[in-house]
Amino acid sequence: MTRSTTNSAGAPHSNQGVVASVRGSVVDIRFEQRLPPIYSLLRTGTQGRIAIEVLMQLDARHVRGIALDPTQGLARGMAVHDTGGPLRAPVGKGTLSRMFDVFGNAIDRQPPPSDLEWRPIHRDPPPLASRPTRSEIFETGIKVIDVLAPLERGGKAGLFGGAGVGKTVLLTEMIHNVVGHQKGVSIFCGIGERCREGQELYHEMKQAGVLPNMVMIFGQMNEPPGARFRVGLTALTMAEYFRDDLHRDVLLLVDNIFRFIQAGMEVSGLMGQMPSRLGYQPTMGTELSGLEERIANTDSGAITSIQAVYVPADDLTDPAAVHTFSHLSASIVLSRKRASEGLYPSVDPLQSNSKMATPGVIGDRHYHLAREIRKSLARYEDLKDVIAMLGMEQLSPEDRNEVGRARRLERFLTQPFFATEQFSGLKGKDVSLKDALDGCELILNDEFKDYPESAFYMIGTIDEAREKAKTLKPEKLVEPGSQPTARVKPEAAGKPQPAFKEGANAH
Repeated sequence: MTRSTTNSAGAPHSNQGVVASVRGSVVDIRFEQRLPPIYSLLRTGTQGRIAIEVLMQLDARHVRGIALDPTQGLARGMAVHDTGGPLRAPVGKGTLSRMFDVFGNAIDRQPPPSDLEWRPIHRDPPPLASRPTRSEIFETGIKVIDVLAPLERGGKAGLFGGAGVGKTVLLTEMIHNVVGHQKGVSIFCGIGERCREGQELYHEMKQAGVLPNMVMIFGQMNEPPGARFRVGLTALTMAEYFRDDLHRDVLLLVDNIFRFIQAGMEVSGLMGQMPSRLGYQPTMGTELSGLEERIANTDSGAITSIQAVYVPADDLTDPAAVHTFSHLSASIVLSRKRASEGLYPSVDPLQSNSKMATPGVIGDRHYHLAREIRKSLARYEDLKDVIAMLGMEQLSPEDRNEVGRARRLERFLTQPFFATEQFSGLKGKDVSLKDALDGCELILNDEFKDYPESAFYMIGTIDEAREKAKTLKPEKLVEPGSQPTARVKPEAAGKPQPAFKEGANAH
């Protein structure tokens, strides 16, 4: 695709240079008139198809830049045009429901969007004076997240999970809830994504009906490191338009933030910088902060971000993980074990946490309920080995009640999603924080002790458990230990009962 100079960096500029040397993606350019500033976008090649971003001024006549496009066919002596400004991103209502690359070109095989404005991708974070001092909860409508790992409005949450545990489904549901109930805009930024994953996500969002209030930006893994390194800033520039100009709340989904750091490491190596610990670039902290600090809430709106985080070799002391964790306000951990048990969303309630979970932010009632829920689930986790070896009948009556309480809580924290209605046949539920807390409190107070566990599986509010219990068969599973076959395998100790297996396969 031929990219016009005006699209990416404003009006054409008269400053001309020539290519002095080419080493892979690193290009040195000589200018006789004046040196372009750092971050300037240069164009060269046939019809300016190769974009180069200036990263270093070598001397009074030479600059060194990183190519954002493949450099095949580039040779010494070729003319280079200074566009007169940095890389620019398209902003405006015309970007909604479309998919873009790092240059702002539409890549969804539809006509180019109209009525757009182009803005530089390099901007300062909002000043502290414009940020509110009070922390606010960002309600997602998903019970297990809102109760145990509440997100911060204008904060950053890390989403940890491997393949097949429901990461995309969870992201899709959050997009649906933000668009449908908070009148917000969702922006998905794929950094180093496989093009197959981008295609699948696009069609899933289209089928779920959330595309009209969504923008997607991709820097695919087959693109040069310079493009992958800047695609996050392009997405942020679009998000800032909706926050600052239209005063709307924005949900920014980043997959994967580690790929941003990795692209920066590749660029740093190509530029000849001395690596720091474990081969990372010496400027990693500054580069990550430049991206993360622009994600904030202001007086006009908020950008709330959920970022998939890859931890190299499961080493949480890796510099990339350490620098990322320092910016996160919540960590949501997805468990493959819970997914295999049919407990969706498969959020691990004991490993997930949030800095917002303090009495001063969420209130005393919410704080104490969350602690009691964790305590009950942790006790059940401890008792699973005893149940596997000796059986339920060996537990004390108190422990047996604790197991029943924890299993009901586990099932109440499951929830049918709007994003999976067409596959599961279960109507999606958006549960308010108040309803979720009320339900957990009633279960902890043993007010549903005589209800079967299956009545709590895949429901919204606790009132649905009463209705569901009326339709269940008379043989109620009152206590997990009341069955004749009390010996339970450890992996089966948390599995849903056959009475509600049809819902387990829905996801």
